Amino acid sequence: MRIGVLYAMEKEAAPLLRALKAGAPETAAGTAVYDVSDQVAVCVGGVGKVNAAMAAQLLIDRYGVDRILNVGCAGALADLPVGTLVMGTDCVQHDVDTSLAGDPPGLVSTVNCVRFPCAEQLETVTLLANMGYPFTPGPIATGDWFGRDYERAAAIRENYGALVCEMEACAAAQVCLRNGIPFQAFKVVTDHLFAERQDQEYQENVETAMARLTDAVGVYLDLMEE
Repeated sequence: MRIGVLYAMEKEAAPLLRALKAGAPETAAGTAVYDVSDQVAVCVGGVGKVNAAMAAQLLIDRYGVDRILNVGCAGALADLPVGTLVMGTDCVQHDVDTSLAGDPPGLVSTVNCVRFPCAEQLETVTLLANMGYPFTPGPIATGDWFGRDYERAAAIRENYGALVCEMEACAAAQVCLRNGIPFQAFKVVTDHLFAERQDQEYQENVETAMARLTDAVGVYLDLMEE
């Protein structure tokens, strides 16, 4: 099995790249890909849905991955402590809205669904918990929006039951669905969408939180290679 690990930002990917002793990246269409081994390719695709979708398709077409794991930080919509590891059960795109045409919020018309499932949640959660990395499973909400609007955040939580909000997962999940390959998402809570100083909370916690997530991803990759 060949896994494509998809990050948005270099600072998120850097700890894993160091742990894997990755060399220089290849660049395709402005996207950095580290072809680490026969089993793993790590991509730094850029922030946002379009970048994530483009990177996911690149990993599939050019690097022949059999599944994609999207990794990164996220803002909590629920009462989850900073550093909580979250595994997606499914993903939604909260900024897709054609409800004026009679569609439910979040419906992606090309595939006619709102929720994009993630693969093997229970099995993966159990494996990682047994290795000392307990994950909280739940829905992930994706959109090109760094949450600062309390009312909108509350609406996302109410409409989709999402635990966290971020900017890439569901775009990559949509690409994986259309290509028929499994998709998983691991996120770590760095901030809360209802905090008064959300930006400061993110800056203070992102490095430590991502280190914890990196350790879990390394264990996951080892398990998948066995």
